Amino acid sequence: MKKNTIISLADSNYFPLLDELINSIKSFKESKDVSICILDAGLTDEQKEQLSKKVDEIKLAKWDIKVPDRKIKGREWLKSQVSRAFIPKYFPSYEKYLWIDCDAWVNDWKAVEIYFKACDDGKLGITQTIGPGYKITSKVKWLIGKLAIIKSQNFKHAVKSKISFSKARKLAFAPHINIGVFSLEKNSISWNSWQKNLEQTLKGGDIFGSEQLAMNMSVYIDEIETEFLPLNCNWITSNLLPKFDEENSTFVEPYLPNYKIGIMHLAAGIWKDKKDMRVNKEITIDIKTLKGKTVSKSLRFNN
Repeated sequence: MKKNTIISLADSNYFPLLDELINSIKSFKESKDVSICILDAGLTDEQKEQLSKKVDEIKLAKWDIKVPDRKIKGREWLKSQVSRAFIPKYFPSYEKYLWIDCDAWVNDWKAVEIYFKACDDGKLGITQTIGPGYKITSKVKWLIGKLAIIKSQNFKHAVKSKISFSKARKLAFAPHINIGVFSLEKNSISWNSWQKNLEQTLKGGDIFGSEQLAMNMSVYIDEIETEFLPLNCNWITSNLLPKFDEENSTFVEPYLPNYKIGIMHLAAGIWKDKKDMRVNKEITIDIKTLKGKTVSKSLRFNN
């Protein structure tokens, strides 16, 4: 029995991205030692049949915390905002879990190894969305002189979710944590903290983003033990575009020493002519190479 597993979730619309994520994992020989488990949030029978030939387990995602129908509005894929906080319940046979959103893919296996190492001894392995080249980390609306309204992502979501101002202030300028890639051990106490905070955020705010806010609360308010990993372990392309290393045919960080991108994450999409690369693989964008050239490329996984 394999001890570690990589988990993701998708509905029928995001199946092509999920399939690419799985293919990217399986492109590395080391993947034979890791299981792949999938949470089904609206896949078709045909899609599940295709996946069953590639992955170890497929389980139907549920509303693990009760949410009113008026908030769901038929959007069953929003289970992703709840079920990932209960992964050990769905797949109890593993010791360590690495969650990767289906709109991400593995470019360097070292990132997978780092995540599994990061969650040793009950720690959370995760990446903050801040690093070299980030020009704006929080938005502020200036009023008069020194007076301003804080509009950071954490603070905005906390207030909307009716989190107390004392807690919201602690989150206001804390570097935002993206929950699209993270690792945790089965018996980590971090699951309890996350689930407790998720119950609170779901009560007051929207479903979308609730689990991310809850995890930020666990890290910055509950102060769960966390291993903060480098940006290339969860490279969010909408925040900062990578460069392309033509000599080695791979994506790298845009600044020296140009580390190889570990996990490429298309969160929020890459848009061109009002079309999202996550939906249309034919879309390409201009990015710089290490030799100063400009090339037109897709940032999706390509065998």
